[in-house]
Amino acid sequence: MFQIGLSKKRVSALVLATMVFVTGCDRSATPTSDKLQASEHTVASHQRMAETLDLAAQQDFDDARRGLIAAASGDVVVSAAGEKMWDASDYDFLQGDAPATVNPSLWRQAKLNNIRGLFQVEEGIYQLRGFDLANLTLIKGDSGWIVVDPLTTIETVTAAMAFAEQQLGKITVSAIVFTHSHVDHFGGAVGILSAQDAAEKNIPIIAPEGFIAEATSENVMAGPTMMRRAASIYGSALEKSATGHVDSGLGKQVIFGSTSILQPNVVIDKGQVNLVVDGVDFEFYNMPSSEAPAEMTFYLPRWKAFCGAEVLSHTMHNVLTLRGAKVRDALLWSNYIGEAIDRLDQVEVFFNSHHWPTWGHERIITQMQQQQDMYRFTHDQTLRLANIGYTPREIAAALKLPKSLAGNFHLRGYYGTLSHNSRAVYQHYFGWYDGNPANLDPLPPLHAAEHYVEFMGGADAILSKAAAYQARGEYRWVAEVLNHVVFADPDNRAAKAMLADAYRQLGYQAESSLWRDIYLMGVDELENGPPKMRSVASSAAFLNEVPLLEFMKALSVKLDADKAEGEALVINIRFSDLDQNFVLQVRNSVLYYREAATDPKADASLTLTKSMFLGLVGGQVSVLDMIKSDALKVDGSVLRLITFFSLLGASNDSFNIVTP
Repeated sequence: MFQIGLSKKRVSALVLATMVFVTGCDRSATPTSDKLQASEHTVASHQRMAETLDLAAQQDFDDARRGLIAAASGDVVVSAAGEKMWDASDYDFLQGDAPATVNPSLWRQAKLNNIRGLFQVEEGIYQLRGFDLANLTLIKGDSGWIVVDPLTTIETVTAAMAFAEQQLGKITVSAIVFTHSHVDHFGGAVGILSAQDAAEKNIPIIAPEGFIAEATSENVMAGPTMMRRAASIYGSALEKSATGHVDSGLGKQVIFGSTSILQPNVVIDKGQVNLVVDGVDFEFYNMPSSEAPAEMTFYLPRWKAFCGAEVLSHTMHNVLTLRGAKVRDALLWSNYIGEAIDRLDQVEVFFNSHHWPTWGHERIITQMQQQQDMYRFTHDQTLRLANIGYTPREIAAALKLPKSLAGNFHLRGYYGTLSHNSRAVYQHYFGWYDGNPANLDPLPPLHAAEHYVEFMGGADAILSKAAAYQARGEYRWVAEVLNHVVFADPDNRAAKAMLADAYRQLGYQAESSLWRDIYLMGVDELENGPPKMRSVASSAAFLNEVPLLEFMKALSVKLDADKAEGEALVINIRFSDLDQNFVLQVRNSVLYYREAATDPKADASLTLTKSMFLGLVGGQVSVLDMIKSDALKVDGSVLRLITFFSLLGASNDSFNIVTP
């Protein structure tokens, strides 16, 4: 058992917005057993799927177990406050055949992702799997170990490295490689290497071009919404069970804890960059705007080994993540895979930042080609149908992978789905509008719901009709109709109960782990209200590396336009610890910022440290309290300064989604 304890620091929603993957909820709902049964229609849906797939195939299980040095089971990771962050035994229920409450294909993936421990990929290449959503890879160098993608949190990477040292001996870090800009691939960095040690020992920290900007900015401005939706897609409030959360498609589950980041000192900014890292030859392939805005893969000639980062994996990935983010370019993604295939004429082992490796040249190339074809098919066929007048929903309903692809488990929709990926391709080219005037300026959901209920004869009449569709297993239609009833009458218990039942069966039927969690989190909100978010992702190690400009971007979107109506303000801010100066201006209910010298006409000027500024913006410290202390210097109007901070609205990451 690992008992890892690290201090937690409270930070604002502004700061936590950069770490959407590490949000959780404060409860797990456990409905009564009679509500938890799979319907006959769900059972039939599972049977139909099972007939189309070779669920007994063992190659993936053989690959997932190959090279096992030590299994990791029964370990627990806890915070300093005693909060359980990870308990491997939570997934002990993943045994035997799929129960009626879980899609049989997803059950298979969940069992594969539950094979965890330290694995030898090749002599000199090792992976720690099942300690977090992502894998941690260790590569033996001449003087130490090259660490690839140090997980999401300081706590989990500490546990993983301690486990590795039990088998491999003392691990001295000689280099760190960040494959891309998602937090599950860099958040634990200072758990293995401090910024001071990295600087003093001149340890290479290698990342793709744009890594820091994307790592700190992707979710800053849209943080609260992304956090709330991240909690939904990862089932943060769900019990881990056959009727709750079973898997996350890429791995077991996002781990909640303290995150960090380190500034890269080696940047991969060309299509191919060859480097010798601690005596090991690397061929880095930069692949921006693929699975992440900043991402790279690499090849190790010594072992004929290719790391596909997250551009390749054992699942269909997201062209647009359901937590929200920039739409990815499916065509570019496919082309990158093709370019990698052309380079890998000698490859014999293929490993990634998630899942298990593949061995054998022909198997690797075939797998990569199929992944390439899947993304290209999604792109090309979406555009083909769009160009003959199909709308996004129609395309999503019409598209099916060809049989030559559909039967391959590594192309199944455990994380992304063809349905929402095709809509993402449409969005990439055409935006949100489908061309139908009825969808140009529709009523907002609440007002529309009131009219729908009135037109359909009232809530009781709708419930009566919906019950008949529910009995026929038409859960998607029931969900669409009863969503209107719940929005029009959120206190209607019968409507919420029937809607919850529809969502539950849709969750049970889903092959996608994300869809399952979204539906079941919808049930949870209907039965218990929106989740009370507990954001536990904070660390000075992260905050110290975040550029101030990223916080200024987020500050701008916190301005409450109604409160700012008629206000005109100019505020100077000098960060004494960073020797940086900013001028902030409010006009026409817009907040502008620029890094510039002091404006002599400003209403007020502040001199403070970055940490003080974060405390003020996040509301941990009031302006009045700060002014009373010796920690902050104010020149000009204190009143205008207080007015400025009063214009910054509070964020809410626990808002309703399935209820108004």
